[in-house]
Amino acid sequence: MASLITTKAMMSYHHVLSSTRITTLCSDKAIDINQQSKTKLQISHPLFSRRAISAALINSASPVPEKETVEEERRCHVAWTSVQQEKWEGELTVQGKIPTWLNGTYLRNGPGLWNIGDHDFRHLFDGYSTLVKLEFNDGRIFSGHRLLESDAYKAAKKHKKLCYREFSETPKPSRSNPFSGIGEIVKLFSGESLTDNANTGVIRLGDGRVLCLTETQKGSILIDHDTLETIGKFEYDDVLCDHMIHSAHPIVTETEMWTLIPDLVKPGYRVVRMEAGSNKRKVVGRVKCRSGSWGPGWVHSFAVTENYVLIPEMPLRYSVRNLLRAEPTPLYKFEWCPNDGAFVHVMSKLTGEIVASVEVPAYVTFHFINAYEEDENGEGKATVIIADCCEHNADTRILDMLRLHTLRSSHGDDVLPDARIGRFRIPLDGSKYGKLETAVEAEKHGRAMDMCSINPLYLGLKYRYVYACGAKRPCNFPNALSKVDIMEKNVKIWHEHGIIPSEPFFVPRPGASQEDDGVVISIVSEENGGSYAILLDGSSFEEIARAQFPYGLPYGLHGCWIPKH
Repeated sequence: MASLITTKAMMSYHHVLSSTRITTLCSDKAIDINQQSKTKLQISHPLFSRRAISAALINSASPVPEKETVEEERRCHVAWTSVQQEKWEGELTVQGKIPTWLNGTYLRNGPGLWNIGDHDFRHLFDGYSTLVKLEFNDGRIFSGHRLLESDAYKAAKKHKKLCYREFSETPKPSRSNPFSGIGEIVKLFSGESLTDNANTGVIRLGDGRVLCLTETQKGSILIDHDTLETIGKFEYDDVLCDHMIHSAHPIVTETEMWTLIPDLVKPGYRVVRMEAGSNKRKVVGRVKCRSGSWGPGWVHSFAVTENYVLIPEMPLRYSVRNLLRAEPTPLYKFEWCPNDGAFVHVMSKLTGEIVASVEVPAYVTFHFINAYEEDENGEGKATVIIADCCEHNADTRILDMLRLHTLRSSHGDDVLPDARIGRFRIPLDGSKYGKLETAVEAEKHGRAMDMCSINPLYLGLKYRYVYACGAKRPCNFPNALSKVDIMEKNVKIWHEHGIIPSEPFFVPRPGASQEDDGVVISIVSEENGGSYAILLDGSSFEEIARAQFPYGLPYGLHGCWIPKH
């Protein structure tokens, strides 16, 4: 491994920075931060028959997404470029005024390194996890970033090659061993070759532990939120890890964590709960898939109300054929099966009983926003559940539009597929069908809607405001921040030319009585190669402060807030 050299210096990039520390990824010499953009990174299963495996290995006629190169990366928007150092820390200079009550740490997780050795990754979701922190302390911001020390990243750094399966990537079989392909299949279904690259989300458990997550259970990794150092694997104290995958977005409160575990052998979902302070998940109930497909629908996220868990069963389903391919299809590890139907199931938190299972129009969603119960008859009993999500008009192209080649080469082109706030109405009277409607006219937020947050005090309750990434067209990716008033059907937009903002994260003001009384935090990547943190007023949605980073940060995914006290 190339040596890691630490330097201390006074540097500037739009603003003066103090107490700066930089650690380069793979360099034997210290480099100035303004030169970093010129530095190249070096760094037998019961479900599957022999016939299915053979067919999957032989059939490679599907279109193969293009690969990218480091040279292409250098020419593109900084949002889609790899970080140029493994870690950094320092104080940022603030423009504007940070509210005095805002004391704590905002953490953001996401892919930040998309090449290793001479291997260039294919998809946004392939990159190695990179954590960014903004520590707010009495009007000052102390920041830093660090690559997560997952086994996948450490192995790639050591061997200068891909060693685990990522979202669209598979390690290349050995040319000297003709049986290495079979060995890779065995490793896949034992879980050995699945990545632990926890590049999707970061959560604070009720007991204060901070956990990075992805969709593989082995990709549950504890970190120190002050230093961003990797502590180690989160070891679940139960027998549910043999299912290998889970939802990337559990529902977390001060007392518990809920998540879904898809069952790939007997298609369905286990609904599990883990108490704060525990490592043991307990199965509350199980839902059997209603479709005729062999695999369960992808369940990246889900929703809860006060009394129920909502389990989505999308027509975008796990596919054994696509899992086994050496090169991915445009749907990667999934298949689109609209003829099999789309469903939403509702389970009682208390008993595990299925109280509703309705068919709904086909849908594609990464992220649910919130859900709540309504009493339409005024009799003190819930009659319907309302559930909102960022819905892509049942258009699966969004997955393939997140290829790095597309993101890097089509900036400025209006190629982003449309999205909306999809609102499910799920009756609790035994009806067979539910509804899926558009909650707010999509043109108002630029026909883009994803990476959402709400006031966490309204989780599972009737709410009014959604903060999400929207768009100012033309664009190939969400390039604006939106505040959506679901009741009044109004949208406020914050946008600057050439930016790619990450998820707008809402932090409520302690003691506030209004739902939108707080601040919205986002990290923004700029077309000119820079990056900054932006704070917006939760009510007016106007800028109140910003702080420039001394270098460009890539796009990130999801974050969490850790209060100081």
